[in-house]
Amino acid sequence: MSLRGGREFLMIPGPTTVPDEVLGAMHRPAVDIYSGPLVEVTMSCLRDLRTVFRTAGDTYIYAANGHGAWESALTNTLSRGDRVVVLESGLFALGWAEMAKRLGIDVIILPGGWRRAADPDQLQAFLRNDREGRVKAVLLTQVDTASGALNDIPAIRRAVDEAKHGALLMVDLIASLGAIPFEMDEWGVDVAVAASQKGLMMTPGLSFVAAGPRAKQVHPKADLRTFYWDWSFRDGPEHYQKYCGTCPEHLMFGFRKALDLILSEGLDDVHQRHRLLAEATRRAVAEWAKGGAIDFNILQPDQRSDSVTVLAMDEAHATPLLDYCRDVCGVVLGIAIGPASGRGFRIGHMGHINAPTLLGTLGVIEMGLAALGIPHGSGGCSAAIAYLAEKTDRTSG
Repeated sequence: MSLRGGREFLMIPGPTTVPDEVLGAMHRPAVDIYSGPLVEVTMSCLRDLRTVFRTAGDTYIYAANGHGAWESALTNTLSRGDRVVVLESGLFALGWAEMAKRLGIDVIILPGGWRRAADPDQLQAFLRNDREGRVKAVLLTQVDTASGALNDIPAIRRAVDEAKHGALLMVDLIASLGAIPFEMDEWGVDVAVAASQKGLMMTPGLSFVAAGPRAKQVHPKADLRTFYWDWSFRDGPEHYQKYCGTCPEHLMFGFRKALDLILSEGLDDVHQRHRLLAEATRRAVAEWAKGGAIDFNILQPDQRSDSVTVLAMDEAHATPLLDYCRDVCGVVLGIAIGPASGRGFRIGHMGHINAPTLLGTLGVIEMGLAALGIPHGSGGCSAAIAYLAEKTDRTSG
């Protein structure tokens, strides 16, 4: 018996659900790429990206996925043989490290754990020993969607500063921008990268880089610069230079609408919505975990992300549960990836998401746990509902 008739819920940690308004904005004829409204779309998106990144620095748009933004950050600031330190807290910073190696960069990985965030003290101790200043940059993610870890960016910045080190701080926001607070200038981040398909509510295909003054200062000496990624070329006066060629105009029409939706809701309110829905998810999981078959992947509560919750579960239970949610109920959850592959699943709660979507998803998971006889504590959905009811009680205050 299937209950999946109707609209499927896509609850993976990216790509996320694209709002109908964004899809509609892309459904229009092509326009001239040299003049007219498309130029204003480009310039307004570059301007509003500064607001979302919380920076006065320069922003860049690439027709690329998040890996493209990684390459842009590296090639525009570093030279062959430069050393970088990469903080492990899951899977994706290690992917950035692999890209750096292939570019001829000397990569040092500070090992972390699969179930915790990066350790600022470990970084500080390492940088204190780099007396010759060989390390040119520190790379990490704000959120790793494979592990669910949330890294404390201000604490990482303090670690660099207290080590009296001049390394650039580069942060991957692909799984956090538009969902979790980020203050590029206030926190002293030199380069930040993001992509369109997660918290920014767009289709895959666009990536973004924000560059602060220190990054722009070292940029002219970087010998890894290539024509497509080069910030200097993209700073040129012609519209086509912003894309190093033809503008991906329909993606830009959609992204313009996505930014409109975010800014009309208000960035602080967007962050608060994600915070409440994430905590509701955690309240449900905490109840289910009492049965012993399911648990949080990230052990320390303050290191759990507001954009994705990663759950640890043995494969004998995880695979049937994912199949049940998808095939019987039409809720698609994220598979576990990396070292945890097959041993858990991921609930994406970022982007175009609201209380009905989340509560429906939690209800289906709880129903699946019961239908499949998987040991779990009861009342997970009730805990989530009670939490959201308390936080949205209009009779208080």
